[in-house]
Amino acid sequence: MSFSGIFARVVAVIGGAALQWRRLQGATHAPAWGSAPVVPEAKPQGAIPTLKMPTAQGWATGQKPTVAPGLKVNAFATGLKHPRWINVLPNGDVLIAEATQVAGPVRNMFGYAMQATMRRAAALGISANRITLLRDRDGDGVAEISQTFMEGLNQPFGMALLNDTFYVGNVDGVVAFPYVAGADSITAPGRKLTNFKSGGHWTRSILPSPDGSKLYIGVGSLSNIAEMGMEAEEGRAAVYELDVATGKSRIFGAGLRNPVGLAWEPTTGSLWTVVNERDGLGDETPPDYLTSVRDGGYYGWPYCYWGKTVDDRVPQDPALVATAITPDYALGGHTASLGLCWLPAGTLPGFPDGMVIGQHGSWNRSTLSGYKVVFIPFVNGKPSGPPRDILSGFLAPDEKVSYGRPVGVTLTPDGALLVADDVGDVIWRVTGAV
Repeated sequence: MSFSGIFARVVAVIGGAALQWRRLQGATHAPAWGSAPVVPEAKPQGAIPTLKMPTAQGWATGQKPTVAPGLKVNAFATGLKHPRWINVLPNGDVLIAEATQVAGPVRNMFGYAMQATMRRAAALGISANRITLLRDRDGDGVAEISQTFMEGLNQPFGMALLNDTFYVGNVDGVVAFPYVAGADSITAPGRKLTNFKSGGHWTRSILPSPDGSKLYIGVGSLSNIAEMGMEAEEGRAAVYELDVATGKSRIFGAGLRNPVGLAWEPTTGSLWTVVNERDGLGDETPPDYLTSVRDGGYYGWPYCYWGKTVDDRVPQDPALVATAITPDYALGGHTASLGLCWLPAGTLPGFPDGMVIGQHGSWNRSTLSGYKVVFIPFVNGKPSGPPRDILSGFLAPDEKVSYGRPVGVTLTPDGALLVADDVGDVIWRVTGAV
């Protein structure tokens, strides 16, 4: 049997055994959403965790996501290579970071199975390592120009422009490049400002402070629950603050397993993030979450999760657990909530103030979750009310294939919502239907 055939058989055996184990455990639970979610008791899955992910199929000609009533969606750009993150420049140019996770060392048979599954789902492969520039010169909601803006990067993700400097979040650190307004490309060498460890969660999101003096950067953990020890996790699972004038950085918020999207809530001026929680405890345990990030705050990883619930798989630190902050809003188990942006009231018809979240979708639960773009309403600086779908239909009803997977979300100067879809290789544009 070929090596790929062995992979396929391993995937089938492990995945089938895990799903049967979950059925025997009576694993059906209501989704853990909201400010006071019901989080089921942990049921550690041991050496055979659930492994389930749809095959990446992409969109057929003319096919597109389902959009909320009162809205419309169109493809702003197609033919990209695993678009993950979006940055809109002051002149309206749209920059797309194209990158993907690359295969790391395989330590066991489950690791082989997981990598095979991720390749089938287009979640693992050869990274394009570039940023593409898109322009819509005639204002019809479709980019006529698509060209390379930067290349030769190292798994680029976050981007930010401050004055005449363009910042890129590579997997191994933030790099600053000189920028000329309206430039078609950047070819000048960059200046590295921070060093981050590669491996594990590789995305490095960037958000400037409102006054432009600082950058905030999300850095995920190396592993699920620090299986290789806390020394290997040093400097990870955190949101950093970088002073752009001095180049000095520090950890702003810690204990955040994989903080990806970052956004400012304008009423309070608080920093918010979406976090991917740990695996192997059940379909809804623990939920991914949306939370404000306090300066110096600790949010539980790896020792505990929602409400100081101790994870018995991890050697404990009771003093640190006692300081753990409960997140603000649960987003369901393993939804892989990645993209985040603030949506002012009225930007999209019928939507009040709130946060838009791109949910990439699960790979590790018996019934898949996520695979949509959702909206969380805010009142007085806090989440208020149930989520609303903006885009859905990325996953086939039988869960066997995915047409797309949403990641980054952001707004254009004219109030359109852009969504990066890294399986469909599309940037979607959402506006009012009229």
